[in-house]
Amino acid sequence: MTATISPATRRDTLTARLTELRAERDQALTETIPVGDGDMADRATNVNGHVRLAMLEERIAIVEQELAAFRETSTRSAGNGVSVGDMLTLDLGDGPETFLLGSVDEATDSFDVITPNSPLGKALLGARVGSSVSYRTRPGRKLSARIIAVS
Repeated sequence: MTATISPATRRDTLTARLTELRAERDQALTETIPVGDGDMADRATNVNGHVRLAMLEERIAIVEQELAAFRETSTRSAGNGVSVGDMLTLDLGDGPETFLLGSVDEATDSFDVITPNSPLGKALLGARVGSSVSYRTRPGRKLSARIIAVS
């Protein structure tokens, strides 16, 4: 049985993750503010905190982009080939496997995720059931996948 995920569930998952990331960012921001009037070493910025803050900002931007792309694809008509949010059954050479073309924040125990910006994700976008796509994971390494079903 192929796992499915509803558009409302996808939207809710991404929205909840965005809320969590923003809360983490707010906490990290408070941790990077120097406290007191100590010496130079005491007033030195918290490098680890700033790195964490930058990583959270980047992740927030990615989830915001994914939500925007989700809204765009949910208004698009069906029949345009594979798009973000589709559940795919692919044969990567070892038999059928089910994936969601979407955000890593949507992965569950029922299925894995292929991100749309990955080499395979880019090759899948717009492709149709029954077709095979080729993609490169690194120079000199070309792989292929056959699209068995889309839901």
